[in-house]
Amino acid sequence: MRRLIASLTIAISLPLLASASAGCSQGSIVSGGCGVSNDGSSITVTGTQSQSPGSPSSSWSPSSSGTPGTSGTPVDTGPSELERCRADAGRARVCLEPRRRTEPAAPAPASAPAAPTISITDLVTLTPATATPTADPSNVGIAGLPTNFVTTASVHTRTGTLFGAPLTARFTPVGYDFAYGDGTTARTTTPGATWDTLGQPQFTPTATSHTYTDRGTYDTTVTIHYTAEIDLGTGWIPLTGTLTIPGPTQQIRIYEAHTALVAHTCTEQPTAPGC
Repeated sequence: MRRLIASLTIAISLPLLASASAGCSQGSIVSGGCGVSNDGSSITVTGTQSQSPGSPSSSWSPSSSGTPGTSGTPVDTGPSELERCRADAGRARVCLEPRRRTEPAAPAPASAPAAPTISITDLVTLTPATATPTADPSNVGIAGLPTNFVTTASVHTRTGTLFGAPLTARFTPVGYDFAYGDGTTARTTTPGATWDTLGQPQFTPTATSHTYTDRGTYDTTVTIHYTAEIDLGTGWIPLTGTLTIPGPTQQIRIYEAHTALVAHTCTEQPTAPGC
């Protein structure tokens, strides 16, 4: 059986399609099932159709007589591939470069929350010890003479929880602000000591003493300045700065004293003037 090979070349002049075929090289335009080449000024469409003897097609035999399906009678099989190509050649499809799909950036992994930073002011919630001033002796003094002040403060620890973590804090007193109640204040590095402890006579100046000019009752206070360290289970860690802890009020009584020249003391002569 012989095969009849028919070739057809159609040249169609079209405007330059290079700009429309972005992403395709010249000659890479494809239409239908036929070959299409583009040299920039015209498009050449080629196609091939095969037919065996005895199998006529309406596109190859102009005869319209006879009974369809019999020898020598054309059978309408619809438009051939070449005819579809010829009909579509003037509308050559332009291949386009596929868009590159941009994948969304993966979200950054959630970072663990930063551990809280403990500052010395956070330790106020652990209630460091306060202090109360005392006038030596028995919270009384003499106007015009030094009144000696003493307070009690020492290194101590507190245990508690901060930001959900258990810890121990150690407080060390490093400064004392005495407020004497008459508008006068003094900052010292010592809590003071009694005259007896210091080995001094009464009504003599000390590092914490104050002299009142008038008699009366005065509200005195002392504020403690602490440095602090914390232990989270791995050893002591010093914190920067100092913590200021004011103390409660202590009233003291200041009297006037008058001197008189007498022959005997009040012990020797209780009825003497001024006794």
